[in-house]
Amino acid sequence: MKRLKIIFLLLLVSAGLFAQQSLRIPPEIQKAYDAGTRSPDGKPGSNYWQNKADYEIKVQFDPSTRLLKGTVEIDYVNHSPDSLKQLWFKLYPNIYKKGVPIKAKINARDLGEGVQLTALTIGGKTVAAKDMTMEGTNMYTDIAALAPGHSLKVHVTYNYTLNKGSHVRTGQVDEGSYFIAYFFPRIAVYDDIDGWNKYPYTGEEEFYNDFCNFKAELTVPKDYVVWATGDLTNANQVFHKDIVGRIKQAESEDQIIDVITAQDLASKKVTKGNSSLTWKYEAKNVTDFVFALSDHYIWKSSSLVVDSLTLRRTRVDAVYHPAHKADYEEVIDFARQTVSAMSFKFPKWPFPYSHETIFDGLDQMEYPMMANDNPVKRREDAITLTVHEIFHTMFPFYMGTNETKYGWMDEGWATLGEWLIGPLIDTSMVNLYGVAQTAMTSGTKNDSPIITLTPELRGSGLFTSTYPKPGMGYLFVKDYLGDTLFTKALHHYISQWQGKHPMPYDFFNSINEGAGKNLNWFWQRWFFEEGVTDMAIAGVKRNSEGYAIQIQNKSNKPMPIDLRLEYEDGSMARIHETIGIWEKGDSLVTIQARGIKNLKRVVLGSSHVPDKNNRDNTFNVKNEKELVGN
Repeated sequence: MKRLKIIFLLLLVSAGLFAQQSLRIPPEIQKAYDAGTRSPDGKPGSNYWQNKADYEIKVQFDPSTRLLKGTVEIDYVNHSPDSLKQLWFKLYPNIYKKGVPIKAKINARDLGEGVQLTALTIGGKTVAAKDMTMEGTNMYTDIAALAPGHSLKVHVTYNYTLNKGSHVRTGQVDEGSYFIAYFFPRIAVYDDIDGWNKYPYTGEEEFYNDFCNFKAELTVPKDYVVWATGDLTNANQVFHKDIVGRIKQAESEDQIIDVITAQDLASKKVTKGNSSLTWKYEAKNVTDFVFALSDHYIWKSSSLVVDSLTLRRTRVDAVYHPAHKADYEEVIDFARQTVSAMSFKFPKWPFPYSHETIFDGLDQMEYPMMANDNPVKRREDAITLTVHEIFHTMFPFYMGTNETKYGWMDEGWATLGEWLIGPLIDTSMVNLYGVAQTAMTSGTKNDSPIITLTPELRGSGLFTSTYPKPGMGYLFVKDYLGDTLFTKALHHYISQWQGKHPMPYDFFNSINEGAGKNLNWFWQRWFFEEGVTDMAIAGVKRNSEGYAIQIQNKSNKPMPIDLRLEYEDGSMARIHETIGIWEKGDSLVTIQARGIKNLKRVVLGSSHVPDKNNRDNTFNVKNEKELVGN
């Protein structure tokens, strides 16, 4: 008897250890814990720091030649405990430079000379060209040691020719329209995990930038209108007064305002000036700055309250070619509803910026307060694209995640945003983005764990481990915790890390802390391990309470169970179990369907649960006394 008690206690302890398991901590994260920059409870450590810069950008862009030239003044502050003996810069336009290693598909005819640095001074000292080491989209140079707590000034004069073809997130859109991103030399991130961010930009992985303040003066020919990150500070100097009035109206009303119409363009009553205009924009505490311009786009605008406590409003813009009216006309409404849903439905966090502009471009890419979105013919695609790119406002921009290393920390959230917000805009929608691909490719050679660094992902895993798989992970945890507790946990994470640089372990631990539950059993199996996603109905047995339904999980992945019960009298019932049913590590569970009616068929599966083999997901019941197998 005593021996049996001991065995029973050991089983209880082992089950508890399984549920409360710890994630394997890599050396660089443990080093951060030891240094006090991050904490195992998911909060920034008492010694957390991040560097920052103020940018003053002055550029001239000539649409006829696509030549962009300008100057950048940077006031860089070293908040780290290290003396910096080098400065690393990002020259993102160099993916269009001949000889630079890239993963993006760029036609050879679109390659050129890249960014030309005509002058560089650091701390008042001129840096000679021979002292600048170019490595693709990276450049670094030695400097006099910048001590902790000190700052220095950087001055750069540069130019490059904007790409016309092979549009990778930036470039000429048509004759007279341009989306210009990554257009200025910037100082790379220096953080407590990797030091300098030395990952090159290849056109495939995305970005990692510090939170900075920007002042930009953008000079273009007078007939062009400029939209950009941040707030336009000289509207009265560049727009006719009627346009200024319409912008102000849009910023204060819910109705959709035609700020610039085709008639305005035809009558040349949009912009002022004789030859060129300088547009002045300011943006504070953002990770990037972009601008777009066109001499023939129309502009629809509106605004809405995003914070019920302060009644703060966000302006939403849709800017597009008149020829794309059929594809783009509803985008302003989709954008409004997305901003509203983000503020009040999911993630229920007031939209953080003063405006969001959707620009008719040649890509599907997000930026702070801007999106470069191509027209699409299907209404459903226009909804999901608009939702996806605007949702990136929170992840990565508001949260400052490292997209280069951990694309899933923003793309997974944007995918979940599609799934949850899309049906709020159109109730007939069922967005299954990536679910089938996840099921089909699970367990194959390219099925990498989500936690795999994005530059190391290959084949189908580059998509599934970045978009749908993490999106499902978030969705399953939301289902398990329930909306109220999940929102509490997510808000805890956002409030702790907004404006900083959270890493994966910060996210996992912060959600655990905010929910008051150790979810490591799920994080480990869904985010850190590979494996097939497959469940099956193993058997159905009639008993005194109704039917016992056995579900087998053929993988290591905890997934929700959804059963449709079809009875002989034509009625149906449904049973749902969250991922919690797999918390103890079982591979076979029994679900009781209560009732006296004769069961005809049991069907396993739901829209957002990937199942590689669904041939064993239907069980036809014979209603004998004992039934096992199919």
